[in-house]
Amino acid sequence: MATKEKINLLEVIPCRNEHIKAEQEGETIVLSFPRFKYTWMQRFLVPKGMSKELHVHLEEHGTVVWELIDGKRTVREIIEKLADHFQNEAGYESRVSTYLYQLQKDGFIKLIL
Repeated sequence: MATKEKINLLEVIPCRNEHIKAEQEGETIVLSFPRFKYTWMQRFLVPKGMSKELHVHLEEHGTVVWELIDGKRTVREIIEKLADHFQNEAGYESRVSTYLYQLQKDGFIKLIL
């Protein structure tokens, strides 16, 4: 039975997915993505007048994290850059790691080794 190699989340590089659009709205960012993967589905399954895209409004901390995701920085580097933003709040590192993992799970970013 093969054993899986453990991956250190701090060493991976988060990259934004291409199908996600990000727009600045005031102080925060709104992420937009298609409701359906295929355009024919959008045409037949989205009622008239309803947006063909879903929108996710990021709060202040989420916006700052999203702006640091550039495809070059590791999770560790992002966390280090956020120290001042979170004012060295206890446990902010795990909050950021969990947030990045959730973004990956929801399909907004990819985590690359």
